[in-house]
Amino acid sequence: MTNQPVADLSKSPLPTAKTLRMRRSLPFQFTRFLAFNTRIMRMVLKGHH
Repeated sequence: MTNQPVADLSKSPLPTAKTLRMRRSLPFQFTRFLAFNTRIMRMVLKGHH
């Protein structure tokens, strides 16, 4: 037996069909990838000034 807490996930919400479709969509993932990288790059560039 370990002293690790056990999370009860039995009442957590399941993703909808639309959410699962979006997670599998390569164009959607690529768009999110570009948006995230643009945000990070802006932060990096601001830090250099």
